[in-house]
Amino acid sequence: MNPNQLTYRKDIRVSDRDTIRRIVSSSGFFSREEIDLAMELVDDRLSRGSKSDYCYILADNGRHLVGFTCYGRIPATQSSYDLYWIATDVAFRRGGIGKMLMLRTEDIIGKHGGRQVYIETSGRPQYTPTRLFYEACGYIQVAFLRDYYASGDDKIIYVKTLKNEDSP
Repeated sequence: MNPNQLTYRKDIRVSDRDTIRRIVSSSGFFSREEIDLAMELVDDRLSRGSKSDYCYILADNGRHLVGFTCYGRIPATQSSYDLYWIATDVAFRRGGIGKMLMLRTEDIIGKHGGRQVYIETSGRPQYTPTRLFYEACGYIQVAFLRDYYASGDDKIIYVKTLKNEDSP
């Protein structure tokens, strides 16, 4: 599917909740606790609306949700944001949807004055494609925390500095 043929929206709907759980679960990477955490962020946005610290961009093919990002400004920073989740339905992976979601997310962050986007991920071998995706999107590894999540499960932090109209 051509990512330009999708509809992108920022409003999350109650009807998206089960699809987001399915998308996150379909990767096979995440533990039950991580999936539950993803759903807590969805529930926070659904219950608090624009007062939530979690923002979404959702890609829809006209029949159902095929991917999403969840991001938010890092508290007590001037212009830094976290990308909490980026995920695409298993049936639509490797079609450019993730890249389009990333670009749209960065664009919105930049329009809100964001200058840096941080991403954290696991160092486990199964996450190699994820890390390569971040690097292909221009993110640079800035930290490596050994055995952070569990023994043998390191935390890797990436950052990208956005080019805003206000940037030199």
